Amino acid sequence: MPITEIVTDTFIKRSPSEVFEFVTTPAKWPRWHPSSVAVRGPGADHSALVGEEITEDFRVAGRSGTVTWRVIERIEPSSWAIEGVIQGRSNGGVVRYELAPTENGTAFTRTFSYPTPGPLFTFLDCLLVRRRVRAESTEATRRLRKLLESK
Repeated sequence: MPITEIVTDTFIKRSPSEVFEFVTTPAKWPRWHPSSVAVRGPGADHSALVGEEITEDFRVAGRSGTVTWRVIERIEPSSWAIEGVIQGRSNGGVVRYELAPTENGTAFTRTFSYPTPGPLFTFLDCLLVRRRVRAESTEATRRLRKLLESK
């Protein structure tokens, strides 16, 4: 099955540990990610640990739904990853955060990988979906930087 990968990055004038704590606390996602409508679950109100699950209501590329994320990797403060299953579907993709210290802060990279099952979805992804997801992801990292640097 083909996989689409959207990579966005930014530089944030905060330490990797500060950025890590913020981005891995799911309840904070709606504050900076335009696709995140609401977040709930036992892993939502803190920096989520491996195995914890979070439920998120989303609106991505004009499509709304609910996804359950499970933390699959946590190497504090350098990387964190979640794997999702969208309600009514068999999968939803993987989001990975990578953080690296720099002289004045943190280089932050967000990678969203999602399957494109079937020729119709693959066609729509090439035509429209991927471009919208990339724009939303770019806006998310822009908002994240602005929010964290304004603190």
